[in-house]
Amino acid sequence: MKISLYGAEAEKLRPIVAKHPSLQIVPDRADTIICYGGDGTLLTAEHLWPGVPKVPLRNSRRGIRCISDPPEDVIAKLAQGRLVPQKHLKLACVVEFPAGAQPAHHLLALNEVSVHMGRVTSALRFRVWFDDRPYGSAPDREIIGDGFVVSSAFGSTAYFNQITRGVFLQGIGVAFKYSNEQTTHVIVPEDTVVRVQITRGPAVLAHDSSPDIIDAIGGEMLTIRRASEAAVVLMPA
Repeated sequence: MKISLYGAEAEKLRPIVAKHPSLQIVPDRADTIICYGGDGTLLTAEHLWPGVPKVPLRNSRRGIRCISDPPEDVIAKLAQGRLVPQKHLKLACVVEFPAGAQPAHHLLALNEVSVHMGRVTSALRFRVWFDDRPYGSAPDREIIGDGFVVSSAFGSTAYFNQITRGVFLQGIGVAFKYSNEQTTHVIVPEDTVVRVQITRGPAVLAHDSSPDIIDAIGGEMLTIRRASEAAVVLMPA
């Protein structure tokens, strides 16, 4: 099996991997990526190598999505084919700009897509649709607040949880950051198409651990749905 090591201290795993002749470390085109760090390391690895199976080894005090077992044990199980693949829904997001101000951006997220107000003194305004059904308690359906997060079930333990103090196991979650809505979130089936229009900015858009930040001034439309490909994480049985 061809593997690549990823993480700030991933080279520490090289001697362990070398004990297993069935594992060959390669710089690219790997069959599997061993991530050594925390949840952010896993997210970044998925961003760099989408769809390639990941083995997330924890080398951090925080990392609830990572394996806490000794690396020696996990790598031995990988070499023996004893790790079990788990598929996780990813989100595909298309960001369209008003009047074609710039080409549409296409994003993939394992955890979430997050939009936050771009100026601390100015609340964000936006409207939400679920499968073309408008959502919102105000007469004009406009939601006012600090922003919103659209999360997968995998990502519900992260930013979504910090907003709602809850998690979910299936579907897509939309959480509102300090908004005028009476509820903090909505969870919809995973085949739902979520559309959000930013009616007043400025705002900034981020996804997972990607360094790519998008600035929005108002009028942008986000269309978010289940991605065609899943993330694959290899875990002990």
